[in-house]
Amino acid sequence: MKSQEMPTAATMLRKPPWLKVRLPHAEKTLAVTRRLSSCRLHTVCQEARCPNLGECFQAGTATFLILGDCCTRNCRYCNVRHGIPEAPDEEEAERLASAVARLGLTYVVMTSVTRDDLPDGGAGRFVRCIERIRESCPGCRVEVLIPDFGGSPAALRAVVEAAPDVISHNMEICRKLFPTVRPQGNYESSLELLRRVHNWNPAIGTKSGFMIGLGEEQDDILMLLDDLHHTGCERLTIGQYLQPTRNHWPVYKYYSPEEFEELRKVALEMGFKAVMAGPLVRSSYHAAEMK
Repeated sequence: MKSQEMPTAATMLRKPPWLKVRLPHAEKTLAVTRRLSSCRLHTVCQEARCPNLGECFQAGTATFLILGDCCTRNCRYCNVRHGIPEAPDEEEAERLASAVARLGLTYVVMTSVTRDDLPDGGAGRFVRCIERIRESCPGCRVEVLIPDFGGSPAALRAVVEAAPDVISHNMEICRKLFPTVRPQGNYESSLELLRRVHNWNPAIGTKSGFMIGLGEEQDDILMLLDDLHHTGCERLTIGQYLQPTRNHWPVYKYYSPEEFEELRKVALEMGFKAVMAGPLVRSSYHAAEMK
C-alpha cells in the first residue's frame, strides 16, 4: 500500500473462512444481556460489535464499559458512538460492583470511552470502580483498559495508586497509520503511558493490544513490537482488524492463523511474558488466562 487513501468498493476484500463465528447459545447470551441491562451497564462487547461476544457471554463474562457509551474521539476503525457525552452517572461504580457480584466474577475487565471533556479524563471513575469492586468482591482480580487521559501524569498516577492487577492501554495500530487513522491520539504519548505504569509500579501487570490488516507492512509490525517491549509492557494481544461498516477504515489484508502464530512466536522471543494472537483475538479475550 503506497498511500492511505480509502480503496474503492471494487477492491473490498472477502472474509476468509477462518473468520466465521459460530452463533452463540441464545438462552445463555440473553441471560447475561438481561443482567447487564438490569444494572444499566454498557459493555464494549456490544458497543464495538466484538466477534467474541457470544463466546464470552456464554461463559458469563463481559468487558464493562464505564463513563457512558459516547466517545469524544472518532477513530476511523472504531464502531463506538462518538459525539458529546452526557455527564457521568455518579451511581455507576455501585451498579458495576453489584453486577460483578451477581455474575459471580473472579476476574473483571473494565474499560471506558475516551472522555476528553472531563478534567481528569475519567481517571477518578476508574479509581472508584476499582475500590468498590475490591470492597464488595474481595479476591476478585481487576484489569483496567484505560484511555490516554489526555497525557495527564496526575490522572494516570491516580489509577496506578489504586493498584489494579493489570493496567492495559491499547496502541491499536502501527506508528505510520496513527496520524491518519487515529488522529486524536498520539503514538509517543501512548508508549509513555505504558512506560510510566511499568516504572511507577512494576508489580502491576502492563498490557497492550493492536490490530493488523489496516495497511501496515511487516516492518511496521516489528517496529511496534519493539517499541512496546522497550516500555516494559509484559502482555500483548494481536488481532485482525474487521471493518465495522463501509464508512470505517477498510481492511487491506486478512492475515492467516499461521501468520498470527508466527507473530506470537516473534513477540515471545522478544521477551513478552504472555501473547495472544489470532484473527478473532481482542484486547480482553481470555484476559484472566494471561499471566
